[in-house]
Amino acid sequence: MTELKTFNKKELEDFVSSGDFRNFDFLPISEHRAKSQIKNLKALDNQTLLVLAFYDGKLAGYVGCFPDNYLIDGEIFHYAWLSTLFVSEEFRGKRIAKALLNKMFEEYDGNIIATEFTKEAEALYNMLGVFEYVYPKAGKRYYFRSDAAHIIPEKKPETKAAKPLFQITDAVANSLIALKNSAIKKPGFRFEILDHIDAESLEFMSEFRSRRNADEINVFIKNPWVLEGKKKDDQYLFSSYAEVFKYVWVKIYDDNSNLAACSLLQLRDGNLKIPYLFSEASDLDRFIDFLSYYIVSNKVKTLTSYQKELNSRIEQSKIFPKIYERNFERRYLFHKQLIQHLPEGFDPEYQDGDGDCMMT
Repeated sequence: MTELKTFNKKELEDFVSSGDFRNFDFLPISEHRAKSQIKNLKALDNQTLLVLAFYDGKLAGYVGCFPDNYLIDGEIFHYAWLSTLFVSEEFRGKRIAKALLNKMFEEYDGNIIATEFTKEAEALYNMLGVFEYVYPKAGKRYYFRSDAAHIIPEKKPETKAAKPLFQITDAVANSLIALKNSAIKKPGFRFEILDHIDAESLEFMSEFRSRRNADEINVFIKNPWVLEGKKKDDQYLFSSYAEVFKYVWVKIYDDNSNLAACSLLQLRDGNLKIPYLFSEASDLDRFIDFLSYYIVSNKVKTLTSYQKELNSRIEQSKIFPKIYERNFERRYLFHKQLIQHLPEGFDPEYQDGDGDCMMT
């Protein structure tokens, strides 16, 4: 017999603060992710953030949701992103995942979106027959350093014994790459790196359309889902810790000391994202100059970007330090009921960090 239990903001806060969430064989949420979810400025007090499934009284699985909204014709329209879905192997085949998802669909009247999903989750979503692929984003992944010691054994476990050889290869290749990149210097124009969005940036951002404002982004910067440290919580199977995880807010100025571009960067264990970028196309060259310097200075391994205009400008750049690139696509699955609730020709205009993408 399957029982489902829902948690809104207050209920989730009580659940975590009491320590009860640790009384299971596996964790249904991390403490810091729960606190971040509770502080989400777009989450209403009565909205469901987490659903637990119990089978014969034992925790069998869970699904999490990340509330969001659109402003359509001056009216706020509420929806949510699927952010976690897990069922214990002990309870596979008992339709726990379907029950969890159906409950979340019910809670949000079908106004649900999924993205950045695993192949297993995608197969389940398609099997349910309630989602459609819409609004795909074309992107690029740029590579800047040799990382054979990590990439090859991960894809081909039988090569783990050769890891020392791969490490030597990486060291030699990266020495040559560093020599090539020695020409990339600190930009001569003014820029600032902050740990939050300041008042000047807020005013600048107001000139651009965005699904998130400065206050929302600052809340998530201060309340990350991933904490820095070598600690690993084996009881929680989603992103929780990383050796390096940080956000930086970048401000780029023109020659007259006027703000020309602002961006949020997220660096996780050598992998860089650009969750938010606010700039006119004419000022992107300066941002690329800064980005090249930041990549080299921080020994960034990869950058994944769905910023269309930026990627186009990078292709024309003579200093951008990429050694290889791949095409990527981010796909969005919208529940069919959500599509019916949206006006014809609607464009969500998502940036790279919208949804829970900036959080992990």
